[in-house]
Amino acid sequence: MFEDLIHGWFADYDSNYNDFVKAMLQNDKKAMNVYINRVALNTFSFFDAGNKPSEESEPERFYHGFVLGLIVDLADRYAIWSNRESGLGRYDVILEPKDVSSPAFLIEFKVFDPDEESSLTDTVQRALQQIEEKRYAAALTAKGIPAQNIRNYGFAFRGKQVLIG
Repeated sequence: MFEDLIHGWFADYDSNYNDFVKAMLQNDKKAMNVYINRVALNTFSFFDAGNKPSEESEPERFYHGFVLGLIVDLADRYAIWSNRESGLGRYDVILEPKDVSSPAFLIEFKVFDPDEESSLTDTVQRALQQIEEKRYAAALTAKGIPAQNIRNYGFAFRGKQVLIG
């Protein structure tokens, strides 16, 4: 149902919506950023995306759900886990490859906090630091996935602006 919803959402907008997935699999952060920013600018409302981490609209959850919708096409090749415990905390998203020689993906979402950060780059670094400090990769390495096959992505959001690092 969720997959059909996402396909329908992008049917009229962009027939190549899975370009984001292709870019992620190729570790092409530039293409990932171009795609997600184009969609955010042309599709999202500020009511959806919010502008601060403490807003009742919970913009992190909105982007979390959006990205899950983009990656759902990988379900035949990856187990997709969301908000599960690993290491010393709870990660946002893990894509666990069904073939352990394929790359695994760890994704952490953060909303820009002007009290703590001066740019979206700082927010990305905060997300990546959390992945390391909380040792979120523990769930993947325990299943035999080599650390060098795990790609960490920090997604930073400020309203309709997105930065992936």
